[in-house]
Amino acid sequence: MAFSKVLFTLLVFSGYWVRSHRRMVPAQRSAQANLSGAKDAFKVRLSLKTALGDKAYTWNENEEYLFKAMVAFSIRTFSSREKIEISNVLLCNVTKRVSFWFVVTDPSENQTVPAGEVQGAIRMNRNRINNAFILNDQTLEFLEIPATLGPPTEPSTPIWVIIFSVVFCLVIVGIVLLIVSGIRQRRRKSKASTEMTDVEDKCETMVTIENGIPCDTLDSKEGRTNRAFAAGDEKLTPL
Repeated sequence: MAFSKVLFTLLVFSGYWVRSHRRMVPAQRSAQANLSGAKDAFKVRLSLKTALGDKAYTWNENEEYLFKAMVAFSIRTFSSREKIEISNVLLCNVTKRVSFWFVVTDPSENQTVPAGEVQGAIRMNRNRINNAFILNDQTLEFLEIPATLGPPTEPSTPIWVIIFSVVFCLVIVGIVLLIVSGIRQRRRKSKASTEMTDVEDKCETMVTIENGIPCDTLDSKEGRTNRAFAAGDEKLTPL
């Protein structure tokens, strides 16, 4: 009786094991062995020390689980494959320097997800994958997937406000320069006029000496009258 129970248990367990392995995708069984250079497989290389230095974390099973979750999320958001689960993302050939191969399988079609679809999903969600591991395109490399440019960052201030501010500042600077240059020119003119006045005053007050006798210089504009000749003119003028 006991032998029949043990035999029945073994039969049930063997039937369950056969059914579970029949449901496994053929590519999934082969992928668990080796993925290097396989069809629809991609190689990933991480540089944790380069990116984080002394704060670099250890790559372990939890990090692998997060990576599988991000890849599965990317496939589900990129295409209509809603049946993709974390278990459908397979990793292999994991090295201590953190490099590995991965492939995504589709349980509904019993085959791997095409490489083009995986590539498009990764490119669309590349920034979110990088942020999940605190890395960038240079330290989290998908060797078969070209890096994508991040979305352009929009400035907090509108562009037209920046342009208007620059033009306004240039106008203000130009006005200030004109005012300063005008003030300098006025000062130069006033200084030159005062110098000319001083020279004229010196010329007027200058006394010449002839034969040892000081003589006043004649005013070139008005001149001076010689009284000796003036008196003779007054006498001879009337007839």
